[in-house]
Amino acid sequence: MYRDIPEDLRLLIEPIVAEQDCELVDVDIRPHSSDGMIRITIDNTAGDGRVPIACCAEVSREIAVQLDTVDFMPGKYRLEVTSPGLDRILAREKDFESACGSEVKLKTRRPIGERRRFKGMMVDFRDGVAVLEIDGNEVKIPFEEVEKANSLYQFSRDDFAGQESGDVTE
Repeated sequence: MYRDIPEDLRLLIEPIVAEQDCELVDVDIRPHSSDGMIRITIDNTAGDGRVPIACCAEVSREIAVQLDTVDFMPGKYRLEVTSPGLDRILAREKDFESACGSEVKLKTRRPIGERRRFKGMMVDFRDGVAVLEIDGNEVKIPFEEVEKANSLYQFSRDDFAGQESGDVTE
Protein backbone atom coordinates (compact mmCIF):
# COMPACT_ATOMS: atom_id res chain seq x y z
CA MET A 1 0.00 0.00 0.00
CA TYR A 2 1.21 3.49 -0.83
CA ARG A 3 0.86 4.62 2.79
CA ASP A 4 3.29 1.86 3.87
CA ILE A 5 6.17 3.04 1.65
CA PRO A 6 8.99 4.23 3.91
CA GLU A 7 9.06 8.03 3.70
CA ASP A 8 12.78 8.25 2.85
CA LEU A 9 12.26 5.83 -0.05
CA ARG A 10 9.13 7.63 -1.26
CA LEU A 11 10.98 10.97 -1.23
CA LEU A 12 13.78 9.39 -3.26
CA ILE A 13 11.52 7.72 -5.85
CA GLU A 14 8.63 10.15 -6.43
CA PRO A 15 10.63 12.95 -8.10
CA ILE A 16 12.12 10.46 -10.57
CA VAL A 17 8.69 9.04 -11.37
CA ALA A 18 7.19 12.55 -11.70
CA GLU A 19 9.90 13.51 -14.24
CA GLN A 20 8.38 10.89 -16.54
CA ASP A 21 4.84 12.31 -16.06
CA CYS A 22 3.90 9.32 -13.94
CA GLU A 23 2.75 8.67 -10.37
CA LEU A 24 4.10 6.30 -7.76
CA VAL A 25 1.48 3.70 -6.90
CA ASP A 26 3.24 1.15 -4.70
CA VAL A 27 6.59 -0.25 -3.60
CA ASP A 28 7.01 -3.88 -2.57
CA ILE A 29 10.28 -4.56 -0.71
CA ARG A 30 11.42 -8.10 -0.04
CA PRO A 31 14.86 -7.87 1.53
CA HIS A 32 14.90 -11.46 2.72
CA SER A 33 14.12 -13.20 -0.57
CA SER A 34 17.03 -15.03 -2.22
CA ASP A 35 18.86 -11.87 -3.32
CA GLY A 36 16.41 -9.18 -2.28
CA MET A 37 13.81 -7.54 -4.48
CA ILE A 38 12.26 -4.09 -4.87
CA ARG A 39 9.17 -3.87 -7.10
CA ILE A 40 7.98 -0.36 -7.90
CA THR A 41 4.57 0.15 -9.51
CA ILE A 42 3.98 3.36 -11.44
CA ASP A 43 1.04 4.67 -13.46
CA ASN A 44 0.56 7.52 -15.87
CA THR A 45 -1.28 10.62 -14.67
CA ALA A 46 -4.44 9.48 -16.49
CA GLY A 47 -4.46 6.42 -14.23
CA ASP A 48 -5.20 3.99 -17.04
CA GLY A 49 -2.17 1.75 -16.52
CA ARG A 50 -0.72 2.45 -19.96
CA VAL A 51 2.89 3.14 -19.10
CA PRO A 52 5.29 2.56 -22.02
CA ILE A 53 8.05 0.02 -21.43
CA ALA A 54 10.61 2.69 -22.32
CA CYS A 55 9.28 4.84 -19.47
CA CYS A 56 9.53 1.95 -16.98
CA ALA A 57 13.10 1.30 -18.17
CA GLU A 58 14.11 4.95 -17.76
CA VAL A 59 12.58 5.15 -14.28
CA SER A 60 14.33 1.89 -13.37
CA ARG A 61 17.74 3.19 -14.49
CA GLU A 62 17.37 6.43 -12.55
CA ILE A 63 16.08 4.76 -9.40
CA ALA A 64 18.82 2.11 -9.49
CA VAL A 65 21.47 4.84 -9.47
CA GLN A 66 19.79 6.59 -6.52
CA LEU A 67 19.28 3.37 -4.54
CA ASP A 68 22.92 2.41 -5.01
CA THR A 69 24.06 5.90 -4.03
CA VAL A 70 22.25 5.73 -0.68
CA ASP A 71 22.95 1.98 -0.27
CA PHE A 72 19.26 1.39 0.37
CA MET A 73 19.53 -2.40 0.25
CA PRO A 74 23.01 -3.76 0.95
CA GLY A 75 24.07 -6.72 -1.15
CA LYS A 76 22.47 -7.96 -4.32
CA TYR A 77 18.87 -7.13 -5.15
CA ARG A 78 16.58 -7.16 -8.15
CA LEU A 79 14.77 -3.94 -9.09
CA GLU A 80 11.52 -4.13 -11.06
CA VAL A 81 9.57 -1.11 -12.30
CA THR A 82 6.16 -2.03 -13.61
CA SER A 83 2.74 -0.63 -14.50
CA PRO A 84 -0.40 -1.69 -12.59
CA GLY A 85 -1.36 -4.39 -15.13
CA LEU A 86 -4.73 -6.02 -15.78
CA ASP A 87 -5.43 -6.93 -12.16
CA ARG A 88 -4.25 -3.49 -11.11
CA ILE A 89 -3.09 -2.90 -7.60
CA LEU A 90 -5.23 -0.59 -5.51
CA ALA A 91 -2.83 1.20 -3.19
CA ARG A 92 -4.17 4.76 -2.84
CA GLU A 93 -7.58 6.14 -2.02
CA LYS A 94 -7.86 7.48 -5.58
CA ASP A 95 -7.31 3.90 -6.86
CA PHE A 96 -10.25 2.73 -4.75
CA GLU A 97 -12.43 5.55 -6.08
CA SER A 98 -11.53 4.58 -9.66
CA ALA A 99 -12.36 0.92 -8.96
CA CYS A 100 -16.03 1.61 -8.19
CA GLY A 101 -18.10 -0.58 -10.48
CA SER A 102 -15.31 -3.17 -10.76
CA GLU A 103 -14.79 -6.53 -9.17
CA VAL A 104 -12.02 -6.41 -6.56
CA LYS A 105 -10.27 -8.71 -4.17
CA LEU A 106 -8.69 -7.49 -0.98
CA LYS A 107 -7.05 -8.67 2.19
CA THR A 108 -7.40 -6.82 5.48
CA ARG A 109 -4.85 -6.34 8.25
CA ARG A 110 -7.27 -7.79 10.83
CA PRO A 111 -10.42 -9.85 10.49
CA ILE A 112 -13.62 -8.03 9.64
CA GLY A 113 -16.60 -10.21 10.40
CA GLU A 114 -14.30 -13.18 11.07
CA ARG A 115 -12.52 -13.01 7.70
CA ARG A 116 -9.59 -11.21 6.11
CA ARG A 117 -10.05 -12.01 2.40
CA PHE A 118 -12.86 -10.50 0.35
CA LYS A 119 -13.89 -10.66 -3.31
CA GLY A 120 -16.81 -8.70 -4.69
CA MET A 121 -18.07 -5.67 -6.60
CA MET A 122 -16.80 -2.30 -5.35
CA VAL A 123 -20.04 -0.33 -5.23
CA ASP A 124 -18.76 2.75 -3.41
CA PHE A 125 -15.73 4.35 -1.81
CA ARG A 126 -16.43 7.37 0.34
CA ASP A 127 -14.93 8.92 3.47
CA GLY A 128 -12.19 6.28 3.56
CA VAL A 129 -14.57 3.30 3.50
CA ALA A 130 -14.84 0.76 0.69
CA VAL A 131 -18.27 -0.78 0.17
CA LEU A 132 -18.22 -4.19 -1.51
CA GLU A 133 -21.22 -6.19 -2.62
CA ILE A 134 -20.54 -9.83 -1.85
CA ASP A 135 -23.25 -12.44 -2.45
CA GLY A 136 -25.95 -9.77 -2.31
CA ASN A 137 -24.69 -8.27 0.96
CA GLU A 138 -22.82 -5.01 1.45
CA VAL A 139 -19.58 -5.20 3.38
CA LYS A 140 -17.89 -2.00 4.58
CA ILE A 141 -14.12 -2.06 4.87
CA PRO A 142 -12.16 0.93 6.20
CA PHE A 143 -9.26 1.91 3.94
CA GLU A 144 -6.82 1.88 6.86
CA GLU A 145 -7.64 -1.82 7.42
CA VAL A 146 -6.72 -2.84 3.85
CA GLU A 147 -3.42 -4.71 3.60
CA LYS A 148 -3.56 -5.49 -0.12
CA ALA A 149 -6.13 -4.93 -2.87
CA ASN A 150 -6.49 -5.48 -6.62
CA SER A 151 -9.17 -4.86 -9.20
CA LEU A 152 -9.96 -7.95 -11.26
CA TYR A 153 -10.00 -7.56 -15.02
CA GLN A 154 -13.12 -8.96 -16.66
CA PHE A 155 -12.39 -10.32 -20.12
CA SER A 156 -15.04 -9.69 -22.77
CA ARG A 157 -15.63 -10.71 -26.35
CA ASP A 158 -14.00 -7.46 -27.45
CA ASP A 159 -10.71 -8.66 -25.96
CA PHE A 160 -10.70 -11.48 -28.49
CA ALA A 161 -12.32 -9.72 -31.46
CA GLY A 162 -10.59 -10.42 -34.74
CA GLN A 163 -8.75 -13.45 -33.42
CA GLU A 164 -9.60 -16.85 -34.78
CA SER A 165 -8.53 -20.02 -33.05
CA GLY A 166 -5.06 -20.98 -34.12
CA ASP A 167 -4.12 -17.44 -35.15
CA VAL A 168 -0.74 -16.38 -33.90
CA THR A 169 0.22 -12.74 -33.81
CA GLU A 170 3.76 -11.52 -33.73
